[in-house]
Amino acid sequence: MKIKRFEFNMFPVNCYVLWDETNEAAIIDPGCYYEEEKIALKDFIANNGLTVKHLLNTHLHIDHICGNPFCERTFGVKSEANEADLYWVELAPKQSRMFGMKLESEPEPPATHLHDGTFVTFGNTCLEVIHVPGHSPGGIVFYNAAEGCLFSGDVLFQGSIGRADLAGGNFDTLIEGICAKLFVLPDDTVVYPGHGAPTTIGTEKKENPFFRI
Repeated sequence: MKIKRFEFNMFPVNCYVLWDETNEAAIIDPGCYYEEEKIALKDFIANNGLTVKHLLNTHLHIDHICGNPFCERTFGVKSEANEADLYWVELAPKQSRMFGMKLESEPEPPATHLHDGTFVTFGNTCLEVIHVPGHSPGGIVFYNAAEGCLFSGDVLFQGSIGRADLAGGNFDTLIEGICAKLFVLPDDTVVYPGHGAPTTIGTEKKENPFFRI
């Protein structure tokens, strides 16, 4: 599996394009907001001959979904996420105004609901869905056991965790979920977060100040 990371919008959000030898692809967290960001994503997909099969959201905060309408329209796919975050779609217009964002189109609710323990497949690639609430009720990560990597959204960062003070957040739930569901993975599992640089499970178990295991 190949991975391309983009940094999009003013926050900035990591958007990932995943694909394999079949050229089937998935997009995770399309935060493309500015026109040049949308063009960059579209051109990368086209120039590499990729066919987008899935549009995946780790959660539904506005910075991670503002590019959903563009991707749905451009690549002919519908978004997929956990339904516990649906209320964030309803709050998207209010969120965008709060941050001074002018949305070309308002995001729509995900067409497919992803649950803990289910799988997303494209080409020869398989991603396991792991539900880890706490940053948001519907927070999920995508784990590829074969490649030894996961895409953690705003659950786990290099040296930090997602904030838990937003609507629906819960600090204890987040900590418990990370320990029970992510820290049981192999230490060399590479973590691709929703913001910032990659890390590994082993590094975070040893060095993340929220755990110190």
